Amino acid sequence: MIKLQEVFKDNCCKREVLNLQVFCRNSPTCNAKTSLGRYQDHLQQCLFESVLCTNEGCCEKILQKDLKEHLGLQCNFRKEPCQYCKQPVVVFNLKIHERTACPEYPLICPQGCMQIILTKEIEEHVLVCPEVETDCPYKQYGCSAKIKRGKLSDHENAYLREHMLQILDKNSKLEDQISNLYKNLEHKEIKIQQLADTVKKCEKEFRQFTQLVGKNSNLLMSTQTLAIHVDKSACLETQVRQLVQMANQQQNKFDLRSLLETIDNIKQKVAFLESYDQRLVVLEDLSNQHDVHLGVHKAQLNKNEERFKLLEGTSYNGKLIWKIIDYKMKKNEAVEGRIVSVFSQPFYTSRCGYRLCARAYLNGDGSGKGTHVSLYFVVMRGEFDSLLPWPFKQKVTLMLLDQSGKKNHIVETFKADPNSSSFKRPEGEMNIASGCPRFVAHSVLENAKNTYIKDDTLFLKVVVDLTDLEEL
Repeated sequence: MIKLQEVFKDNCCKREVLNLQVFCRNSPTCNAKTSLGRYQDHLQQCLFESVLCTNEGCCEKILQKDLKEHLGLQCNFRKEPCQYCKQPVVVFNLKIHERTACPEYPLICPQGCMQIILTKEIEEHVLVCPEVETDCPYKQYGCSAKIKRGKLSDHENAYLREHMLQILDKNSKLEDQISNLYKNLEHKEIKIQQLADTVKKCEKEFRQFTQLVGKNSNLLMSTQTLAIHVDKSACLETQVRQLVQMANQQQNKFDLRSLLETIDNIKQKVAFLESYDQRLVVLEDLSNQHDVHLGVHKAQLNKNEERFKLLEGTSYNGKLIWKIIDYKMKKNEAVEGRIVSVFSQPFYTSRCGYRLCARAYLNGDGSGKGTHVSLYFVVMRGEFDSLLPWPFKQKVTLMLLDQSGKKNHIVETFKADPNSSSFKRPEGEMNIASGCPRFVAHSVLENAKNTYIKDDTLFLKVVVDLTDLEEL
């Protein structure tokens, strides 16, 4: 075979060789025939030429004609968007990404409440999940129980008496501590007064001693004067010696060491008093903290007392008598938009029946706003809802009671609409209220000739027809 280098020595021969027609190396699959000079260009475009996949990590060789299909559909290293978070992910990592890294992946609550949540919402859900165990709100008073969040209210109701006793015990201990603190404060005040008297006494003694030292200084000056004239007179010299002896006697009599010791004692007593001032500041802070705690406990006791009253007044026969006191004040609050509505205490159709309440807008709601009192009936979530028939279908009567004894009551009656969401089984704490937005006009209610309001108090009554309603 002739070497191309030898042929290329002649330019003419070189052109002839480059124009030689050759078959593709991928024949017989590829039947293309091209000149030797364009052979490499052909190979780059040949559909039957084997090429490496361009996806990162893939080492597979594919015919050029199949490359597009391989890249788009077959390659395990191709990237496709996650169906949840839409981020591009390598195909063979897609399942792992969904389970471990995808923030939008839906999963069932790991705590067991069966709610479907997104991965990114797990931490927030744990804060409200009804299946998560949490400390009893009365832990600080001694209750060590851990209860699932969804059953906290049941626990509080079941152990209400124990919680109250724990709070009372805590309050008693705090009151004893505060009483002891006050006794200690009184004792310290007496001590401080005694120390103050001692300091005054010391100050008085110190002033007396200062006066004596001043007298001693006058004697020394006299001695110096006599010493100046010693050369003039022997008689004076004798007198000077006598004066010096007298001065020495006075100096021994009034030794300064006792004065210094007294001053040191006074300094120690003053430092002692200052330390008591600091202790008094600490004790005052402790006293203030205990006052705050007592306020919290009193508020909790008041709240629990109201709850006891509420439980004692609960009705289980489908009837509610609702007493609304301070009508003018509550209406003004509604007019100003501070408290637009008030709720009655809950009542039941039976011991294990529907849990219900009433809701009143004293300044009106909807079409009755500003002109009427609106009165609504509310179905609340109860403990026995899973055993009761739904939707609620009973007839309801709303009444404004006449306080004159003439029974000129204002009455509105309606039948529960089974298709309304107001009477389906509650999913939250209570359903949307249903009733009469124009129950009674303000002009009728507040008319002095009528006796619907007496002593700034009115009475509302709600009656549920229990016909055909089975008791559990």
